[in-house]
Amino acid sequence: MKFLMLMIPHGYQPGTPPAERIDEKTDLQLEDLDKMGKFNDEFAKAAKILDIDGLRPPSESARVTFDTGKPVLTDGPFIESKEVIGGYWIFEIESREEALKWAQRVPAEPGDVIELRPIWDISDLEAQK
Repeated sequence: MKFLMLMIPHGYQPGTPPAERIDEKTDLQLEDLDKMGKFNDEFAKAAKILDIDGLRPPSESARVTFDTGKPVLTDGPFIESKEVIGGYWIFEIESREEALKWAQRVPAEPGDVIELRPIWDISDLEAQK
């Protein structure tokens, strides 16, 4: 089964105090990523990792909306967003239960959220016929 696992960090959320916001941290070092790197190394032994990455802060984002049918570009951040994705994994693993076990092992900080979403596969649609 293929899944998308999303990291929704506390530091990107609208209600986060300014001192805890990721946008305002400028001292992020490679050593800060050690726990996540070790998790990813272990995870790659149990699942087939198809893609994995962290996303830059919402202040560097942009949206294209189609409210009137024509594209409208808006630069971020989007303060109305309740949840902001900080990173993701796309992977294949035997079952939803295994995926959930790995989601619970992510080295998250207090207030972080991990969301797990199965990815449609064409065989899922064919099986429904």
